[in-house]
Amino acid sequence: MAEAPGVPVHVAGGGAAPEGLVEAVLGYEAALMADDLDALREWFEPGDEMVRADASGLLVGRDAITRFRGRRGGAAGRRVTGVRVLPVAEGAAHVVVENAPAAGGRGVVSQLWRRRDGRWRVAAAHVTAPAPALDRRIWRVVGDPLLPASGSGALDGRTVAVKDVFAVAGHPIGAGVPEYLAAAPVESRSAAAVEALRVAGASVRGIARTDQFAYSIAGRNPAYGTPPNPAVPGAISGGSTSGPAAAVALGQADVGLGTDTAGSIRVPASYQGLWGLRTTHGAVDRDGVLPLAPRFDTVGWLTRDRATLEAAARASLPRPGQGADAAGPTDAGAPVLLVAPWLLEGLGPGVRAAFEAGVAALRRSGCDVREFNGRALGSGPLDDLFAAFRTAQAAEAWRVHGAWIAAHPGVLADDVGARFAWASGVTAEQEAAAIEELDAARGDIDAVLGDGLLLLPSAASVAPALGAEGADIEAVRAATLRMTAVAGVTGRPALSMPGLAVDGAPLGTCVVGPRGGDLDLIARAGAWQEALAQRD
Repeated sequence: MAEAPGVPVHVAGGGAAPEGLVEAVLGYEAALMADDLDALREWFEPGDEMVRADASGLLVGRDAITRFRGRRGGAAGRRVTGVRVLPVAEGAAHVVVENAPAAGGRGVVSQLWRRRDGRWRVAAAHVTAPAPALDRRIWRVVGDPLLPASGSGALDGRTVAVKDVFAVAGHPIGAGVPEYLAAAPVESRSAAAVEALRVAGASVRGIARTDQFAYSIAGRNPAYGTPPNPAVPGAISGGSTSGPAAAVALGQADVGLGTDTAGSIRVPASYQGLWGLRTTHGAVDRDGVLPLAPRFDTVGWLTRDRATLEAAARASLPRPGQGADAAGPTDAGAPVLLVAPWLLEGLGPGVRAAFEAGVAALRRSGCDVREFNGRALGSGPLDDLFAAFRTAQAAEAWRVHGAWIAAHPGVLADDVGARFAWASGVTAEQEAAAIEELDAARGDIDAVLGDGLLLLPSAASVAPALGAEGADIEAVRAATLRMTAVAGVTGRPALSMPGLAVDGAPLGTCVVGPRGGDLDLIARAGAWQEALAQRD
């Protein structure tokens, strides 16, 4: 056992550590605790082959790791308690650093160090931190379970992460806002959508985070932090069903129960490589759900596989033939998949190419994919349709939450606060005009699509970086909502399925179907997803 200043050092075989290695290890730790990004960059090998992994996933390349460190705002405090060295070759050694985090527990970092040009640098690293009892970025409260199943069926043994806008018996609704949670009453019974899953055999794992009042698709919450995105470490999770999506992607729950007003299920599904369904408007009972904009609010689910999504949908949707827009199969024939090239304007780098590759793969598989002409769906250009949607949504959001927000100034994040501030100025005349335009657009879109299916990317970009500027996030949001609003305007179901990627980051493919065709979309999606997996 050798000694560094205050730190025990053990070298395999009892010899001396390679010259300068322990000093380099401790120098790296000092730079980490000082959050010296320039020094940290120099401790990593240059190029695109260096790797760093932790519970959130894998980062590849020095530039990616440097960006990650710059976004996270420094590492949590820790003290090195021991260093173990295993020389593996001339100028290379495996190093295990034991540490004591300031917050308690014990941590371990495993590293491959190599000496090049006279300097030791990290070539690979794996970080193991103490497991938190509760990741508060994801969960507000969890149980074992929080609520047990109340029946038996297709969801036996499955667990559910419930978005914090649904009533869960024995708990208040928090809506992503601590001040709202503090005064919220304890719910005496659970929302109908929660109960439908419990009756089918699922238990409630816990209540998961949402963006403030669900008025965002980013997933960032200044009070609780941004839930991790295991598919793209260092990127946002997508919202507003952010907590349930992260819980499902990380394997902490099987089903994420959420809402989708303008993309709040489809966007996190796309960003994290999940299945996600926005249901036909009104098909799933919204009793016990805190609204945002009732004209557009829907209930839906996120899952890691199609079968679980189908089980959740069958447990919650009306049986075929029930109701005017029953959520059953539409017809026995193969549907037409329609692509509108002008809907693809404003997409982020690589998204259009990835989507077009997916379209080509669907065609090769025998799907009837057609382009249709025209610069508009509805009564005007797409920007006009989005503006009408935004106006009507904002008016309803202010009607639901405006009084509370006015009584609690300064509690909302800048972006959400700005949306509500704009919403407060929407007049009755502006809302009426917007609704008139949306009603006309719904008829025009129905005439164009009929029983055909609209095919488009689920989001305008892959998941943006955690440290992306607010203006960049807002630009992505606007471009995404121009596409996602089509389902909101028409009340049609929209299914996001995984399969595409841009530079390794997942991108969902969305299919918007006829009202009542929810289960039909899910049933057909297995073949579509298989085809997407065969893309060039």
